[in-house]
Amino acid sequence: MHARAWLALLTLGCGVAFGQSSLVVQRTPIAGFKHHHAQALWSELREGDVLTLIAEPANAHDAQAIRVDWQGQSLGYLPRTLNGAVSRALAEGAPLSARIRHLREHPDPRRRIEIEILLPLAAGP
Repeated sequence: MHARAWLALLTLGCGVAFGQSSLVVQRTPIAGFKHHHAQALWSELREGDVLTLIAEPANAHDAQAIRVDWQGQSLGYLPRTLNGAVSRALAEGAPLSARIRHLREHPDPRRRIEIEILLPLAAGP
């Protein structure tokens, strides 16, 4: 992966935090809560659940679109304003993963699910 993509991931506005064996490189809400399966799946979602990030370079609305799936169901997308570094990192083969960080009952659907995007740390010697 190019140094610029790593640097972009590490300098995202949400800050950097250390997890058990992964580096949290971005915290973000999910866009499109009402238009995908998130609303129907709400009662099944749990904080800490593993998510899948899927790049959609052929997306007609955004060539950098990153879909967020939970158990094969689309919850929505990374917000367009926050998906650039993640899109580039995935395109370069970065082994990014994601999980649900926080769930909240909120009248604004854009504030109901917050996720963390993670980069695994290399195991020590």
